[in-house]
Amino acid sequence: MALAKIKPANIEEYIQAAPADVQEKLRELHACIIEAAPGAKESLKWGMPAYSYARILVTFAVYKNHIGFYPTPSALMAFSKDLSKFKTAAASVQFPLDKPLPLALIRKMTKFRIQESLGSDIKWRS
Repeated sequence: MALAKIKPANIEEYIQAAPADVQEKLRELHACIIEAAPGAKESLKWGMPAYSYARILVTFAVYKNHIGFYPTPSALMAFSKDLSKFKTAAASVQFPLDKPLPLALIRKMTKFRIQESLGSDIKWRS
């Protein structure tokens, strides 16, 4: 899904550039991540909203039919049973736009990434 032609400078601008019918869902996701990772640095990495402490914890992006959530491969493996009803790849999960976001699961995965990142010098595990 192409966002507005203006390149967003921050997460709020990214959300505002998304189609109107998706913006509330993106705000929910943003609030959920911030709740799970208070004080996380917010930025755009690879054109996507990103949250980090010393390392990137999670990122997300909006597409035509889903929101891609990128918590690293290790988080996907750790939560594979919970993610079984979603389409996944090596480092991402797709949350369909026509279904509610699994906010409790997103919160748990973000907290998992915090704990994982505190004990490692690796930004992204593969």
